[in-house]
Amino acid sequence: MFSTSLRSTMCGYVDLEFLGKEINLVGWIKRVRDHGNIVFIDLGDRSGIVQVFTDRKELMPLVKGLRSEDVVQIKGVVKKRPDNMVNSDMKTGEIEIDLKEVKIMNRSEVLPFVLDDDIKVGEELRLKYRYLDLRRGCMNETIILRSEIIITIRNFLFEEGFVEIETPIMSKSTPEGARDYLVPSRINKGKFYALVQSPQIYKQLLMVAGFDRYFQIARCFRDEDQRADRQPEFTQLDIEMSFVERDDILSLVENLMRRIFKEIFKTELPIPFKRLTYDEVLEMYGSDKPDLRFDLKIKDYSEIVKKTDFKVFNDSEYTGGILFENELTRKEIDVLNDFIKSTGGSGITYLKLEGSTMSGPVAKYFKENLFNVTKGIILFISGKKKRTLEYLGMLRKKLASMKKLYDENEFNFLWVVDFPLFEYDEEEKRYVTCHHMFTMPKKEHLDIISKEPLKAKADTYDLVCNGVELASGSIRIHDRNIQKEIMKIIGMSESELEEKFGFLLEAFKYGAPPHGGIAPGIDRLVSLLLKKENIRDVIAFPKTLNGIGLMENTPDYVSEKQLKELGIKVVDDEKN
Repeated sequence: MFSTSLRSTMCGYVDLEFLGKEINLVGWIKRVRDHGNIVFIDLGDRSGIVQVFTDRKELMPLVKGLRSEDVVQIKGVVKKRPDNMVNSDMKTGEIEIDLKEVKIMNRSEVLPFVLDDDIKVGEELRLKYRYLDLRRGCMNETIILRSEIIITIRNFLFEEGFVEIETPIMSKSTPEGARDYLVPSRINKGKFYALVQSPQIYKQLLMVAGFDRYFQIARCFRDEDQRADRQPEFTQLDIEMSFVERDDILSLVENLMRRIFKEIFKTELPIPFKRLTYDEVLEMYGSDKPDLRFDLKIKDYSEIVKKTDFKVFNDSEYTGGILFENELTRKEIDVLNDFIKSTGGSGITYLKLEGSTMSGPVAKYFKENLFNVTKGIILFISGKKKRTLEYLGMLRKKLASMKKLYDENEFNFLWVVDFPLFEYDEEEKRYVTCHHMFTMPKKEHLDIISKEPLKAKADTYDLVCNGVELASGSIRIHDRNIQKEIMKIIGMSESELEEKFGFLLEAFKYGAPPHGGIAPGIDRLVSLLLKKENIRDVIAFPKTLNGIGLMENTPDYVSEKQLKELGIKVVDDEKN
């Protein structure tokens, strides 16, 4: 397997089938153990590590001079290890190679850090020498598993009748949410391409073109503020289907996830996933991507607490709380209070209940136990309803993490459906779409989208797992008049929508089918499944939080000649 003119197989694939055979191997020196009259070498490549040994005097000077990460070619005979020396932790633990010849193909200088899985260096150094970081076993396995997940996705979708189609990366700058990365045109000076934020319009046009089922492992680009789960360039699985309704798409994705778990993790994933509306998850969990591995729910205590004389309760639009039935120390409560304050909230207050006894900062305002609870502690937050629910959602997650209320090995999937179609942007004083402007309103709300935009619901759906949004999708608009109406509600003029989206509106005149789709984020999906802290750990060459490529030093300046060719002049800031 994987033989070439330089090797018989890869290091991790040498097993008892090779017993007694002379083979050639190539790879990196991982460790040299000098026992005097015998030297052991761990030789590795992406497939694993194999043990090589020699007691030949003529090889000793060369072998003892080998350094970590030297690249070598060896020739030797495969032998069975003694029973008491079998290493069950290694794929190749039953055999070893009796070295006959060794050739140094390339020397390695002293490494900037040791290539161990439990590395103790900062991420910046790892990213600067990413090609070395990727040699570490854990990183190597992660990138290979990512590849296997993508292969599984492709195979599943081909079986389901999908066609894989590439769409342009350089396109037109359109208002879709985040800022575009712009690419100047040398031939058409003064004009710019935009790197696509997603293939949204192209995949809809492919449905108009009659391809019926499309997918793509798509590269996407967004110029937005970075977080641990964001990158300026990222990968998503783009799916679009014609003549479908919401449940068809949800069922397809559930079966795809089940296939990934079965083939990659040898686990049966129960389907269908639970479904809750946007309004339900916000009221119960304070988030549109709730973690359901634990059962803490938010309760509306507004009416109950307004019966007291406590001014904060009475002056607030909404008071919600979380009932925690186990013990919380004063120190833990203080940590939770400080956490909410650090997120911009005004903090929490609490009430401890034990039978008829009440204690805590607001106990004096309650003449009796009004909560139908005999034991526990209620953590309250008051304020404007939507924002207070968001703070309670953050409190819920923090409390669950602090008290270890969930199994880290569990995967709890959830569909969140029926998001609002619009929200009002107070800064810009206009309506904006919650998902994107190509999302179909729910059929029963078509007649109110202009009259009462904030009451209209969209035919949208998000796939959530363990509090992480993995995918977002919707049934799309295929009617030209509905599309124009949505665009006008969000403030686009007739001339602007024709200029930006005229080609799409034109396409809808020629028999556009009903269609819908979804786009799971590959980076986010892989990091969740492999339990990685952030998506940089599952991307071969990621950028930092500031969008910098430390290894290749990007972004960088370009020459005056290149700028002149593009018709661009960089204006220096005199202060700098």
